[in-house]
Amino acid sequence: MKRRIAITLLLSLLFLTAAANAQDSKKESQLRTVRGVVVDKGESPVQGGVVFLKNLRNNQVRSYIADNEGLFRFSGLDPNADYEVHAEKDGAKSPTRQVSSFDNRKEIVLTLKLDKKKD
Repeated sequence: MKRRIAITLLLSLLFLTAAANAQDSKKESQLRTVRGVVVDKGESPVQGGVVFLKNLRNNQVRSYIADNEGLFRFSGLDPNADYEVHAEKDGAKSPTRQVSSFDNRKEIVLTLKLDKKKD
């Protein structure tokens, strides 16, 4: 009898653990990524451009320094929030791009072109 109770408890625990893991996986699979490249007026990649990502729901700002190929990446983003993204380098700034919560893509790819002086 004790063995049957122990087996039942073990199976219940395994089931609950599997259900919790499935819930976490579902939550992770809903997160979004914004990635792209920072370029200059001539469309050449800009190393070291600073990319700013602002969550319009809570006003939190994250930044990323573009790599040697001008690439940037923000992952783990809330799919229910809107974002603003722009890049800056040496006094130049890209236009601000919007990422809408209505856009259901998991991965959004942007090109941020540095073309005007900062305000």
